[in-house]
Amino acid sequence: MSTLGAWDYAILAVVLIISICIGVYYRYVDNKQSNTTAYFLADRSMGVTPVAFSLMASFMSAVTILGVSMEIYQYGTMFVIINISYVLATPVAAYLILPVFYRLKTASVYEYLELRFGYATRLVASITFSLQMILYMGIVVYAPALALEAVTGLSQIFSILIVGIVCTIYATMGGMKAVLITDIYQSILMFVSVFSIIIYTGIKAGSFDDVWKVAQETGRIDFTNVSVDPTTRHSWFTQVLGGSATYLSLYGVNQAQVQRLLAVRNLRSARAALWWCLPILCLLSISTCFSGLCIYWYYRNCDPLLAGRVSSRDQIMPLFVVDTMGGYTGLAGLFVSGIFCASLSTISTAISSLAAVTLEDYLKPLMHSCGKRTLTDHQTMWYSKLLSAFFGALCIGVAFLAGSIGGLLQAALSIFGIIGGPLLGLFTLGMYVTSANQKGAIGGLLLSLAISFWIGFGQPKPPIPSLEMSIAGCPADRSYATDIFLLQTETAHFRENPEPEPESSYFYLYRISYMWYAPIGFVVSLFGGWLLSYCMAAFKWDNNRQIYHDADCTLIKHDLFVPPIAKRLQRRQMPRLVVTSTTSSGSGFGSNRNSYIHKESKSEKPHTQI
Repeated sequence: MSTLGAWDYAILAVVLIISICIGVYYRYVDNKQSNTTAYFLADRSMGVTPVAFSLMASFMSAVTILGVSMEIYQYGTMFVIINISYVLATPVAAYLILPVFYRLKTASVYEYLELRFGYATRLVASITFSLQMILYMGIVVYAPALALEAVTGLSQIFSILIVGIVCTIYATMGGMKAVLITDIYQSILMFVSVFSIIIYTGIKAGSFDDVWKVAQETGRIDFTNVSVDPTTRHSWFTQVLGGSATYLSLYGVNQAQVQRLLAVRNLRSARAALWWCLPILCLLSISTCFSGLCIYWYYRNCDPLLAGRVSSRDQIMPLFVVDTMGGYTGLAGLFVSGIFCASLSTISTAISSLAAVTLEDYLKPLMHSCGKRTLTDHQTMWYSKLLSAFFGALCIGVAFLAGSIGGLLQAALSIFGIIGGPLLGLFTLGMYVTSANQKGAIGGLLLSLAISFWIGFGQPKPPIPSLEMSIAGCPADRSYATDIFLLQTETAHFRENPEPEPESSYFYLYRISYMWYAPIGFVVSLFGGWLLSYCMAAFKWDNNRQIYHDADCTLIKHDLFVPPIAKRLQRRQMPRLVVTSTTSSGSGFGSNRNSYIHKESKSEKPHTQI
């Protein structure tokens, strides 16, 4: 087992200390944390650049960097097509969804659901989001621990504690400002980690043409799969449609990302941040994919998993760094630091968003309903920091359970799809369908979650066929212990699975690609909620009075809907100038006419007009 040198550990220590120092600075030097707007939304004063980098960094976690490179290494390049979905979905998030949240100016995006449907909907949705982020945090903290174990043999327990404690300290002390600023330099280190692999391989191979040629010869270059079969793992349809739904569930209605977009000065700046995030995100995504091809070029004749050097292919990227760059002082440490930064940025995001949701959606309403009192700014800040510390500790605990999850990338995207898709459908129902009501919306969400969990976590699932791997070029002087280990593994596998069962023998829904989880959850939540709302209204079990200003249900709160629908509702309810008069006779010549002006909505019954 290779180990990091003193300089490698020094670089890693400096990176972690810088993160903590940024949190200390925003807590004691730039001490403006007087309320939750300053703590959770950075006082709505951040610039476009830090928010753009933060949006990318919180999405491209260590799970993505390790998992995407492994995906390309083992299964080929079809996954790259997902970048097209980012381009298609960005204008939807920027011009349709984001304006709704910006008009409301809320710290929790789920406050929108209370205004649109009622508090019960807000509570169900925020609990669902909390479940999603807690599950995801465990995987994200586990990923760098996996990397360190592969390259140094350092205990996973120690690695998990490092990530959890560091991000908890600076996120709790510095609030959103500290999180956003640390994301900038952490993003740079993420790029350094990935490009170090690409540059080294280009030098070693002589040119990237050789890397591409080897990948083509082994069937890894493939952008032609246009199958509409939902059981096809990756195709143009799965990547574009599934990727768009996943992207919108994150950048459109996810508290962690929207909270960042609300930290800038105005809607125009928020849109600019989202657009600037797009090329940064695509650059890191595509370069990470290409790094997978570079790693395959290096191990094309001796796969580390088949050779018994690693226990999972998710460990191949850090193993590659140690094998190739271990002799260069500090380079391996810089790579590991980049992996740590990828996790730190995502975990700090999750901690901040979970604390905001818990405070705004659970604690404040509970205090108001039970104690009939409102928290002061001092009490609010105290609870905010206490909650941040609590969720930091919780993510450490969940991380210890993540080791049993196989396939980091698929596990992460599955969680986003299974829970994010239904939530996206719920928000879409509220923002597009004026007739939707609370009972219908909650029913559609619960139905969608039940179906998504059934499809996503139902067992058994068919094994994923891997592209061909070779050990023909492995050293002939492998240890006897390694040979025994490989022999026992192969024998056990043969006894348990003498012949792989045909895929058709598995239940159909369990064979559906994980990229379809988000679209399926979205469609069921949207149309299920729409149909249930219609039934509830037909039987007079519920109504949509929540969207009206008045008791007569004539003036709709158009701000609750996406801009095209809001403008149409606004035009339909545009006040008209109506002159109503009375005529009375008086002394003197002629008559005296007393007139007054009355503003009337088009939805009101018209008065006599003159």
